[in-house]
Amino acid sequence: MLTSKQRAYLRGLANSLQPISQVGKSGITDEVCRTADLALEARELIKMSVLETAGVTAREAADQLAELCKADTVQVIGTKFVLYKRDNTDPRIVLVTNKKR
Repeated sequence: MLTSKQRAYLRGLANSLQPISQVGKSGITDEVCRTADLALEARELIKMSVLETAGVTAREAADQLAELCKADTVQVIGTKFVLYKRDNTDPRIVLVTNKKR
């Protein structure tokens, strides 16, 4: 689970990203899920878009893919959404944690 500060940091990083894939009229297919999962493994942070002809909203697509890929939904704006999945073996994005002293 991401904190609001972590989510804000990831949103900032995602601003410059281009969508890697689109959810089309078939919705969340195995191919879309596989593409998202592979991209999350490679990048940790991805942006995707949902076509107007898709049978799901961007929020629904983000939530479904996040659950299937065991990722976190960072942001949903219009037809685009951002997902984050930490790579436990070699993290490329370092998130600040709020540990009490």
